[in-house]
Amino acid sequence: MSNQTIKKVALAYSGGLDTSVILKWLEETYNCDVVTFTADIGQGEEVEPARAKAKAMGIKEIYIDDLQEEFVRDFVYPMFRANTVYEGEYLLGTSIARPLIAKRLIEIVNQTGCDAICHGATGKGNDQVRFELGAYALKPDIKVIAPWREWDLTSRETLLAYAEKHNIPIEMKRGKSSPYSMDANLLHISYEGVILEDPWAEPEEDMWRWTVSPESAPDQPLYLELTYDQGDIVAIDGEQLSPAKVLAKLNYVGGANGVGRLDIVENRYVGMKSRGCYETPGGTIMLKAHRAIESLTLDREVAHLKDDLMPRYASLIYNGYWWSPERLMLQQMIDASQVNVNGQVRLKLYKGSVSVVGRKSETNSLFDMNIATFEDDKGAYNQKDAEGFIKLNALRLRIAGKKGVKFTETR
Repeated sequence: MSNQTIKKVALAYSGGLDTSVILKWLEETYNCDVVTFTADIGQGEEVEPARAKAKAMGIKEIYIDDLQEEFVRDFVYPMFRANTVYEGEYLLGTSIARPLIAKRLIEIVNQTGCDAICHGATGKGNDQVRFELGAYALKPDIKVIAPWREWDLTSRETLLAYAEKHNIPIEMKRGKSSPYSMDANLLHISYEGVILEDPWAEPEEDMWRWTVSPESAPDQPLYLELTYDQGDIVAIDGEQLSPAKVLAKLNYVGGANGVGRLDIVENRYVGMKSRGCYETPGGTIMLKAHRAIESLTLDREVAHLKDDLMPRYASLIYNGYWWSPERLMLQQMIDASQVNVNGQVRLKLYKGSVSVVGRKSETNSLFDMNIATFEDDKGAYNQKDAEGFIKLNALRLRIAGKKGVKFTETR
């Protein structure tokens, strides 16, 4: 990339060590103006100090946006309508935030006339792919600067030395800092690095920030009632809440009851395995409850088709293809399936577990007690019909058996 073609760059800026060094490095390497963008997506930390730090470094155009409602309404909720889980466990808390940040970066590019965007994702991780696939989908000719793929600052020590040399203030937080590489938003908080690089090492208890340990959780269960409208939670215990407030409340009550801890080894898109720990209390509750209301309101084949497609949908999000035509196509189908997903789910939270203890839908339930009952169904279901159903389904098995065809296990 020719430095002469870059006059102005929109930088995804947190105000931490990496992006503060990147800001100065951009000016030094590309001799360009920098526009900073800081997203508040519920990470639980004050974002305004980033403004003061950017100003102190001479930045004139500074964007700090509260995107919490948009994040949950337009990204988290659509994902949970699909019951999305990557590799059977991961609720995609980091993955789902990246397309929103990419979208807002491109909006800022269009508003300010930037030639390029810049991010602080490393060349080993998934986030570089997610940011850049999103940016290219939304603005195909955008230039992307990824310093970790260009510079020779390959460690925290070299970053600190660079910051000291250029008088870059790097300490914005008071109190004990975490040794882990962390990412947080309203859906989750993730931890990587240090002892977690050994898959055999148990995480230290004081690492966790959002959840109490199940052993320390209250001895009495907590009951919740969630109200659904077309697949989305709209109220908790009868109180109408916005999407972001729903997730914030579920995070609070889930964390207080030890819900939502996860320790996994996952397959990154770039090819390596990575061990990470996650806290997703609200998302864990949402997944359990959504499947419960769907069990009552979705047709069997629709539900099974959604389950068949979900791993593909999850991989699209994990790998950064939120803005792809295939994800958008799948989303239309998923959203169409949610029209009748209305009603209430009652949950019990207890020492790290989430149990469904009730579900109902006054208008859209497909559960018919008269048919399902083990008592006298008064002719609602003719049990003799099952004989023909079974024989028809057994026909191919009986033919093979009569002809002596053997289906044996290989081991």
